[in-house]
Amino acid sequence: MTQVRLSGVETCYRVTKQTLLIDLGGRRRVLSSAPQGGGLTTARHILNHQVESNPVAGPSHRAHRWEDPARYLRRVAAVLGARRGTVGLMTAVPMTQLVSARASSGAVWVECFATVGVTNAVRAGEWPGERGGRRWPAKPGTINLIVLTNASLSSAAMVGAVQVATESKTGVLRDHSVLSSSGRSAATGTGTDAVVVVCRLRGKGPRHVYSGTHTVVGALIGRVVARCVSRGLAKEKQWRERQL
Repeated sequence: MTQVRLSGVETCYRVTKQTLLIDLGGRRRVLSSAPQGGGLTTARHILNHQVESNPVAGPSHRAHRWEDPARYLRRVAAVLGARRGTVGLMTAVPMTQLVSARASSGAVWVECFATVGVTNAVRAGEWPGERGGRRWPAKPGTINLIVLTNASLSSAAMVGAVQVATESKTGVLRDHSVLSSSGRSAATGTGTDAVVVVCRLRGKGPRHVYSGTHTVVGALIGRVVARCVSRGLAKEKQWRERQL
């Protein structure tokens, strides 16, 4: 069992069997790009599961090839007792590098959980396969963001939250001069990033129709994501130095 204790967040969670499992305490609205339960849905649990780096690499592809990610993540959820209503992510980043942040204003709060790896960094618009002759890295290289709020967001505001989280992530990568794996340009993310936005059901929290960067909830999202990505980059750097 991995023991990870995060300070500054109130959301109920545990880390076990290389998996972050967040218990939302009831059904919540969720919008995500997750391989399990992705899209617009309702869920009770969010999980982020660490998997082997570069699972199809090695002398025997058959031995290392993953099954369908959604089916695999459903099995992981079942083992952890989260059999229904689960949105699931995958990452090669160790759960010891998990980071979190919380910010609030008045009655509204936003929290973020993240795992950060950038060896798979890309710039949006780079053509798939054009990696300057390099092979895909067999090292942690995904930024998974889980953003939670007690606000009740409209569907448009949930999309806006994804937009703000992505802008914030990209801004931090720029500030830290993270380059694309091609080495030719500044990275905007990685090729396997995922984002999850969780909010209250309608009538169960402060109602927000908009969540852009001119709104309070948007500013809170931008701040917690920036803190998480910055801290995650620092942990990723320390992890890489220990591997040398």
